[in-house]
Amino acid sequence: MAMGLFRVCLVVVTAIINHPLLFPRENATVPENEDEIIRKMQAHQEKLQLEQLRLEEEVARLVAEKEALEQVAEEGQQQNDTRAAWDLWSTLCMIIFLMIEVWRQDHQDGPSPECLGGDEDELPGPGSAPLRGLTLPNKATLSHFYERCIRGATADAARTREFVEGFVDDLLEALRSLCNRDTDMEVEDFIGVDSMYENWQVDRPLLCDLFVPFTPPEPYRFHPELWCSSRSVPLDRQGFGQIKVVRADGDALGCICGKTKLGEDMLCLLHGKNSVAQPCGGEMEDLLCARGSPYLDTVQVMKWFQVALTRAWHRIARKYEFDLAFGQLDTPGSLKIKFRSGKFMPFNLIPVIQCDDTDLYFVSHLPREPPGDTQAPSTDWLLSFAVYERHFLRMTSKALPEGSCHLSCLQIASFLLSKQSRLTGPSGLSNYHLKTALLHLLLSRRACDWQAEQLDRRLHELLYFLEKSLLEKKLHHFFIGNCKVPEAMGLPEAVRRAEPLNLFRPFVLQRSLYRKTVDSFYEMLKNAPALISEYSLHVPADHGSLPPKAVAL
Repeated sequence: MAMGLFRVCLVVVTAIINHPLLFPRENATVPENEDEIIRKMQAHQEKLQLEQLRLEEEVARLVAEKEALEQVAEEGQQQNDTRAAWDLWSTLCMIIFLMIEVWRQDHQDGPSPECLGGDEDELPGPGSAPLRGLTLPNKATLSHFYERCIRGATADAARTREFVEGFVDDLLEALRSLCNRDTDMEVEDFIGVDSMYENWQVDRPLLCDLFVPFTPPEPYRFHPELWCSSRSVPLDRQGFGQIKVVRADGDALGCICGKTKLGEDMLCLLHGKNSVAQPCGGEMEDLLCARGSPYLDTVQVMKWFQVALTRAWHRIARKYEFDLAFGQLDTPGSLKIKFRSGKFMPFNLIPVIQCDDTDLYFVSHLPREPPGDTQAPSTDWLLSFAVYERHFLRMTSKALPEGSCHLSCLQIASFLLSKQSRLTGPSGLSNYHLKTALLHLLLSRRACDWQAEQLDRRLHELLYFLEKSLLEKKLHHFFIGNCKVPEAMGLPEAVRRAEPLNLFRPFVLQRSLYRKTVDSFYEMLKNAPALISEYSLHVPADHGSLPPKAVAL
């Protein structure tokens, strides 16, 4: 009890002693200048606030920079992803385009799938309105037109060929008799080519085209260089070659006229009349070659051939009761027999050089060349497949049904083109293009598709193939680079493996010629029904009515 009371008293005394109001002097720890302390504390507080604001701004800046860096990194990643995706799509597109181009190279030289694989009761769906609007006369009218205007007009073709061949045999034999075997070119037997010998000649008068191969005197020989292989071949020079004159023993080019005594009236074909043979290894003046070159010159060959034919005709002229004249001065061998009655019979003797042991021939000039052709260098010779074309048509005809319509289609198309050319003038489309289109169709179509009763369908298909080729400006040569040609044809391997040759390439470079050709082609399609009906006026009445108006020619 006493201890508890003592503790209470002790607490009270301690509280009284420590109270500031009772003992102020002993508790004077707070400074008298309180305002100064408060001011300093406020200043320190403001300083702390400013520092806090600075730190907050610094933190905000660092956060903003971090976010900006993260955004830039994200955008860069997106761009990289986009670029990678674009590169992937570009690669895929390039692969697709290459696959399409390869497919076109393999399939575009033939008719479209709807033409070949569709129902035989349906005509191919043309790709443009003009041909879709073409309505050919009925089968009876078309057949009557062919029998009356084409077959009847070419009935005397065999007799014409026989007459021309007999005369040419005599003319070439006279030419050989005038030549010196030691110094002159040796002329071989002629070869009949083109429409008259392929049985689809339409134009009148009937025209025979004859190749006349020639070879040089010994010890020389011709060395053909296919595709001008000694240099890079420009696109417009594909299908050409050069002919080099070399010695058979491999020595330098020389002439033997200095070793042989020539007659007073004899002229060496390799030298001029006053030329002197140079010693081996010297520069030589070659009249049949380009100046300063060992390659044959087409102009020199043309002059030699015309002079040789003139001399041969003068030797045998007394045996015949007609005259012989040149038809076209710029075409070698373009001849014309003129009868006393006023009639005439043209034919072409074309000097050619055989390419090795094949049926390919280098031609100096082609008669009836289509307009727009650029002038070729005089040392470039055109490679002709005329003999192969004749062989292919003959081989194909054996596999087709009897009375097949393939040549009939070609004859009708050629007839329409000939009439159109007389109306609007010649264009870039020629009979050779028509024949090339037919050869492509023959290779793609089944044999049973060429029966005589399908003449109208095959004719429509041929015209559609030409229209498609014109619109695409692409018509591949039938033999060059065409791996579908049967191996039995015996084409040289270099020809089979060559790049395809586009016969319509001039249309890409010559827009005016292309526009004229397209306009002329569509005009021909427009006039075709009326033209065929005009030449078929004597069709029996039960074969159908005729259009009320025909085109004037």
